[in-house]
Amino acid sequence: MRTSIIVPVMNEEETVLTLVEKIEAVMTEHPELGPHEILFVDDGSTDATWARIQSTAESFSAVSGLRLRRNFGKAAALQQGIQASRGEIIVTMDGDLQDDPNELPRFFEALDGGLDLISGWKRTRHDPLGKTMPSKVFNYVVSRVSGIPLHDFNCGFKAYRREIFDSVNLYGELHRFIPVLAGSLGYRIGELEVLHHPRQFGQSKYGVSRMLKGFLDLLTVVTITRFDSKPGHLFGGAGTVALALGLLINGWLTVEWFMGISIGGRPALMLGVLLMIVGLQIILFGMMAELSISRRAGPPASVMVRERTGE
Repeated sequence: MRTSIIVPVMNEEETVLTLVEKIEAVMTEHPELGPHEILFVDDGSTDATWARIQSTAESFSAVSGLRLRRNFGKAAALQQGIQASRGEIIVTMDGDLQDDPNELPRFFEALDGGLDLISGWKRTRHDPLGKTMPSKVFNYVVSRVSGIPLHDFNCGFKAYRREIFDSVNLYGELHRFIPVLAGSLGYRIGELEVLHHPRQFGQSKYGVSRMLKGFLDLLTVVTITRFDSKPGHLFGGAGTVALALGLLINGWLTVEWFMGISIGGRPALMLGVLLMIVGLQIILFGMMAELSISRRAGPPASVMVRERTGE
């Protein structure tokens, strides 16, 4: 079984060669892991990262690289790497030498145990407080909201069976939510505690701003996973609440009108009418969304079926 090790990088010129040497040492020591390729994706580096990838590829036959036209983000870089890869097993890891390639055999053991996705957990981290605290808050919220019991969604060190990416489309910053997206489709998710080394070169690209963007992406993922096939439930529920409030307000005003109380100049009348109109519009939007997806019955069978008899 062939393995593709995908490494998205941006301004990591000092680490490319060292990382390849470490990976090659592990794969040579463990021939049972099978053939492999190391695919670097240069996500718009402004230093000599691409030149280092090219020179390293000349020295190591397993190494290849993709250079994106500009910085598209980690999710897009991973997506391009996955599309260009040839392995049945896909391993992703960061290019800053903080992930330890010596952990690779443990990932393979976990996959052999029947799991479809293994996510690393950097339990002991060597990062500044300004990076670790936002990450802990983010991971806690994502775990509670998604129901996926992982401790470190941000960890880039993961191993997957390739079929996961037949059904998961990456864009924006959704790479950290692959376990959530895969879990919603029934794939078996596991976690592995991994070593985390201090950063030797460059600067971290994670901070509070990325955490805030992550929460917005979480809303996107929740919508995708919970309402992908039933948008009428999402929009219909919100529309019904607005419509009910509007009817309640206008109903009470109607009672007052019959009692001889003037309601013509009261703001509540406008509020009630507005809520009713908006509620109906939201409900109609949900019905249109239902009609739009009615042409697709659900994920293709190749995604929904885990295995067949006789295979």
